[in-house]
Amino acid sequence: MNTKRIELKGITWNHSRGFTSMVATAQRFCELHPNVDIAWEKRSLQAFADEPIDKLAKRFDLLIIDHPWAGFAGKTNVILPLDEYLSKEFMADLAENTVGRSHESYTSNGHQYALAVDAATPVASSRPDIFKEKGLKLPETYNELLHLAKQGLVVMPGIPQDTLMNFYMMCCTLGEDVCTTKEQVVSEEIGIKALQLLRELALEMDPKIFDWNPIQIYEAMTLTDKYAYCPWAYGYSNYSRKGYARKLLHFHDMVDIKGLGKAISTLGGTGLAISADTKELETAIQYVEYVGSEACQKTVFFDGGGQPGHRKAWIDAHTNSLTADFFKNTLPTLDRAFLRPRYNGHMYFQDRAGAPIRDYLMNGGSEKILLDKLNTLYIKSLDK
Repeated sequence: MNTKRIELKGITWNHSRGFTSMVATAQRFCELHPNVDIAWEKRSLQAFADEPIDKLAKRFDLLIIDHPWAGFAGKTNVILPLDEYLSKEFMADLAENTVGRSHESYTSNGHQYALAVDAATPVASSRPDIFKEKGLKLPETYNELLHLAKQGLVVMPGIPQDTLMNFYMMCCTLGEDVCTTKEQVVSEEIGIKALQLLRELALEMDPKIFDWNPIQIYEAMTLTDKYAYCPWAYGYSNYSRKGYARKLLHFHDMVDIKGLGKAISTLGGTGLAISADTKELETAIQYVEYVGSEACQKTVFFDGGGQPGHRKAWIDAHTNSLTADFFKNTLPTLDRAFLRPRYNGHMYFQDRAGAPIRDYLMNGGSEKILLDKLNTLYIKSLDK
């Protein structure tokens, strides 16, 4: 019997969706493997988006990462290509049961650098009790959304990271993906329309939104009775579970934008990766395979507060019964979500492009000058 003590350290992000889910899987895995200890640490949501994974990979065996780091991983080899360690059958199951393009989002140079254990994209959310009390119906179009916003009932996340993701969303919905050429982020015509639509909405909202990420939006929607609807913020199924927050949120697909169809949001989610420096590779591989499995995703991971990345968990009766059908209701949104750029230098652009968009939403200004600024950042990022 193997009595050697094996210790693994992991780093994730500070929310029940990101932390308690991983702690739950680690606890159960260690019960099944009594010689193993897995300790998860957490960092802020902003640090999760920003902090380079090469530094984290020096300190941790296991990393929960944001998929735009895939290109960086493919170039630097700081995390392991999991397709070289996990069975073809297991990897094929994950590819077949992806939620939208979540599985693909962690690929680079023909390798899989993380497992999509968590799937998310901006979706709509509402306070059903406020809608019922005020005799309102859910908006189905941008104009209906704007009308609701004029009543002071609508919020959306307004920190730089989210304003950039919403800019991507609006451009895609208007008919043009971003960062597809080497000269510009998006055409001037589409970029101006996208910015103007976002600012028109922002003008009707509480200025506090410009300091709020999605978690803070959901806390404001559930801790107070001021806000009834959010048109797009990265979904958190936790807030649709009874007892988690003061008030229950329901989650929905998004509104139609100017007759062009429902909004195409920017894919998020998180992936589970292994540091190339780990000294306990065999155990790390076993654990990653356990967390990514259908059985764990539908039960231990979800029951621990997680938002699964396995498609069968999204259509499962158990997960939906406990979340007011969060997964069934938002799966169409995930399936059409835009997979943002993942070239090696894109994090340079992502870290810098949101702030000027946020400033424009707050204070107005020339859309053309803003787009020129974004193009300069983008072109520079291609050389990183």
